[in-house]
Amino acid sequence: MSCDISALSAHEGDVDGCPISYRVVGEGRPLLLVMGLGAEVSTWQDHVAVYSEGYRCILVDNRGVGGSGKPPRPYSTAQMADDCAKVVNAVTDGPAAVVGLSMGGAIAQELALRHPSLVLGLVLVSTWARCDGYLSEIFDHLRVTHDKLDPEEFAQLLQLRIWSPSYVADHIEELQAGRRLAPAVPVPNHAFAAQCGACASHDALSRLGNIDLPTLITAGREDSFTVLDHAERIHRGIPGSRIEVFPGGHAHHWENLEAFNSLTFAWLEDRYRKGHPRFANHAGTDVEQEVG
Repeated sequence: MSCDISALSAHEGDVDGCPISYRVVGEGRPLLLVMGLGAEVSTWQDHVAVYSEGYRCILVDNRGVGGSGKPPRPYSTAQMADDCAKVVNAVTDGPAAVVGLSMGGAIAQELALRHPSLVLGLVLVSTWARCDGYLSEIFDHLRVTHDKLDPEEFAQLLQLRIWSPSYVADHIEELQAGRRLAPAVPVPNHAFAAQCGACASHDALSRLGNIDLPTLITAGREDSFTVLDHAERIHRGIPGSRIEVFPGGHAHHWENLEAFNSLTFAWLEDRYRKGHPRFANHAGTDVEQEVG
């Protein structure tokens, strides 16, 4: 389904005093999409074009970005998981499958742990369960540089973190154009810092064994941000999980867009076809109410 996410009507509800903005597109079974650090819902554009053919896609702006509130820090992945839980309850009366990207994958872990009745299954993309010293340093560096660089310069720095070297080399003009658009969607420094803090403090590693859900983990072999070992730790921690390693970097889901969309859509469909207990009899019911 071709659609412009930014043109969709935004719903808004209050979660403990913080407005949370979300959009809904497509029909059928509910699929919650949780974006990563500093990014808002329109970043899902190329994935929703495929997912919305079979799913009612629920797109949440995490607190700190887009149309959601940007309260003073600290934030936590548990807090943002609770935000997502309120949204899922507002949109559907049943559980949803969840795709979480990077920070969104960390939020998805907490959602599954804190609100297991709301989650049918997980697709965890370029994410981690606990920071090591290297990843903690990356989040601290991003926090500091976001405050010191102008938006275009920071976008360049981030591009060099998330794309593989070969992708950067082959897409210079496209990436340069993207940097020039960065000032159009600013994220306040305090909100970006709060999200960085949530990323650095996320720690679900010792609790992953409590996730009793179908789980697909994807990672980029050349990811120098959340290195492959993080995905492998999650795979070892969640019983019965599946891991798929793509060529490319942290943004392997864009570098291999068609293959990634095909794999994840097929995996979700397969869970329904095989009648996994968590997926059986959950076609999803539209509720359409505000978060409260």
